[in-house]
Amino acid sequence: MYDTSDFKKGLKILYESNPFVIVDFQHVKPGKGNQFTRTKMRNLLTGQNREMTFKSGEKFEVPNVEMKEMTFLYKDENGFNFMDQTNYEQLLMMPDDVGDSANYLVENLQVMILVYNERPVAVDVPKAVNIKVAKTDPGIKGDRVTGATKPATLETGLVVNVPLHITEGDLLRIDTSTGDYVERVNLKS
Repeated sequence: MYDTSDFKKGLKILYESNPFVIVDFQHVKPGKGNQFTRTKMRNLLTGQNREMTFKSGEKFEVPNVEMKEMTFLYKDENGFNFMDQTNYEQLLMMPDDVGDSANYLVENLQVMILVYNERPVAVDVPKAVNIKVAKTDPGIKGDRVTGATKPATLETGLVVNVPLHITEGDLLRIDTSTGDYVERVNLKS
């Protein structure tokens, strides 16, 4: 069991029968009245953020969650396939469980799978991933206005705005928290 004095960023607690991770917290000791803790937390199943206030000393159960490092293999009609590199065990996840992370899954990408009560419930992708451009309009010579962008469809299906010099087949670094283009990655031979 945890109580509010154990709170720290990244701590996982069970609240209203759902696993949450503490994003931020503040212990408050007012001049009058009892101490309390303002808490920002994220539901590990739905991804929703909540702000709650707990009385000092309130107790919480430890959720049955674990993070497994796995490699994304491929997507087929059944779902998304991952493999544990230590024991070569494969795991199938449904598109609803993968959510927006599907936009960033490329072959052989190392990801963290959140397992709650022996069931995979979420995929945590790295902060930035490299994805190839599948389709984009060609840049016109001389059309190099500073800051101008055009849409590009990546191999995962994600559409991002990129600078005009980007062409099909280019490898781009994409920020997974915002879905924005970061830079073009040079392919070393």
